[in-house]
Amino acid sequence: MNAITYQEEKNIDKTLLLNLYNNAGWVAYTSNIDELEKAINNSLYVLTAKSNGKLLGLIRIVGDGTTILYIQDILVHTDYKRKGIGTELIKRTLQKYASVRQKVLLTEDTEETRGFYESLGFESCDKGYLVSFVKLENKYDYP
Repeated sequence: MNAITYQEEKNIDKTLLLNLYNNAGWVAYTSNIDELEKAINNSLYVLTAKSNGKLLGLIRIVGDGTTILYIQDILVHTDYKRKGIGTELIKRTLQKYASVRQKVLLTEDTEETRGFYESLGFESCDKGYLVSFVKLENKYDYP
């Protein structure tokens, strides 16, 4: 694999976005590419991982960047998983926002997902002193 470049960017080609999000199975996002593009542009921070013009991964952050941030999306193309791309996206983001006290993400509960985030210092709310709640619209989009 050629060198991977990491870049802060929000103006991402729609075709590249569609390919990555579809690869992840996130069809709730890809059913309206204009809405996804608007969400990307309105995000606090977006970091991409690319090689030879292909979008290999992306992390998208929302929040105020001072007291709280939410890791809204983190995706790595299935052909490039387990190559350190997701870890690098998280580490660069956490370094950039090191002074932010509260960093939150909501994700599916699988052994692989738990292991990944716990290896990066995140704690599951079901194991600690916090509780997490979510109100999802269009629940049919989620397993």
